[in-house]
Amino acid sequence: MTRPPRKGGRNGRRHPATRRPVLDGARLTAYDVLDAVSSREAFANLLLPQLLRERQLDPRDAGFATQLAYGALRARGTLDAILTGLVSRPLAELDPRVLDLLRLGAYQIVDLRVPSHAAVDTTVDLTRAIVGTGASGLVNAVLRKVAAGGDRAAWLEALAAGADERLALATDHPRWIVDAWRDALGGDEDLESALLADDAAPEVHLVARRMDRDELVTESGGEPGPWSPYAVRLGGGDPGRLASVRSGRAAVQDEGSQLAALLLTRAPLEGPETAWLDMCAGPGGKSGLLAATRPDGVRLTAADRAPHRAELVRQALRDEQDTEVLAADGTQPPWAPGSFDRVLLDAPCTGLGALRRRPEVRWRRTADDVAPLAELQTRLLESALRSARVGGVVAYVTCSPHTAETVAVIEAAAARDDVEVLPVAPLFPEVPDIARGDHGQLWPHRHGTDAMFMALLRRTR
Repeated sequence: MTRPPRKGGRNGRRHPATRRPVLDGARLTAYDVLDAVSSREAFANLLLPQLLRERQLDPRDAGFATQLAYGALRARGTLDAILTGLVSRPLAELDPRVLDLLRLGAYQIVDLRVPSHAAVDTTVDLTRAIVGTGASGLVNAVLRKVAAGGDRAAWLEALAAGADERLALATDHPRWIVDAWRDALGGDEDLESALLADDAAPEVHLVARRMDRDELVTESGGEPGPWSPYAVRLGGGDPGRLASVRSGRAAVQDEGSQLAALLLTRAPLEGPETAWLDMCAGPGGKSGLLAATRPDGVRLTAADRAPHRAELVRQALRDEQDTEVLAADGTQPPWAPGSFDRVLLDAPCTGLGALRRRPEVRWRRTADDVAPLAELQTRLLESALRSARVGGVVAYVTCSPHTAETVAVIEAAAARDDVEVLPVAPLFPEVPDIARGDHGQLWPHRHGTDAMFMALLRRTR
């Protein structure tokens, strides 16, 4: 990060009025996350923990930095709607650093109700240090206007042009995502609660791969997950401190992701069982659980197109026997057709089901991303079905509830005369409200998980 040059006075001393202020560590860390997301498309959930470790912020400041960074990223659309009317030129023409600083300051005023003088003064100090004195006047003036407009409720009243627009602004989701979730839920009844749950900070979920779950509960101080027999939910803390996580006996994995892997293991199979495939396996969470729960004598092949993701899978499976990891394109696989009894396809998707964990994705994705991904998902599913033997099963999974990435893809595959759709809900009798027709759909507001979609297909000939 560049800093402005020092301004010297007589004898090289700086005049008191030009001394650089002491910067707030939590706010500076949050800004650095916003800047990295904007300038190089970093992922906040990967960068922020690294910065917190490097800067050794105390727990209170680390918590505030986390709240600021994730909250400002999540609320970007609402914050930009507020700022648009207060800046004399289009936001896209602002220095990106200034825009991120304005978002950071406005979020504190509008959503956190930090006293306006504190939010304005600390943001102006950051602006002087990061951009320069000239920009600090703009930031000061704009944030004072934000404060004059009131809290979020007041701004929503001023900005919202209709019920759908108000819902989108109130829940910090683009309109196209609101529409997609409404379609997946089948109407408005659960829509607002689902979107609000999608904004809540998620719990940390652990998976007990090669250890007893009760042992992991004792070690972590967490609670058993309600749905997966391998899940433990933590109220807080750093899971990386746990010896079982460092050794690979346990791992961080959303409970919904665990159920998606378990779907493959629970599917009724016709004929012998010797070989499983995880087709788009990176970074290896589902592969790790499959390897730990497969029957004796079953070989697991895990593949991913990206070599660096395949390497992450190797690390996840480093202590597992009878496994194979390939850097391979699932649409042009190196294995022979009909090689596997069970195939898991965790297809690349928009990630709309994991927005709680990646707050910036809701503004990085657009509706135009859906069609090419749906085309890729269709090709991958066709390849997965070819990879399964007759009588074998394919579990199709996406971390998105979008109909074009889920039901529509399965309906196209089910039109074949050699494919049978198997119902998902009977395989999870312990999980309420999971059925989405013959398929399965998890939701943050119903299950406390990511919004995972699951479908099951069998090759019949």
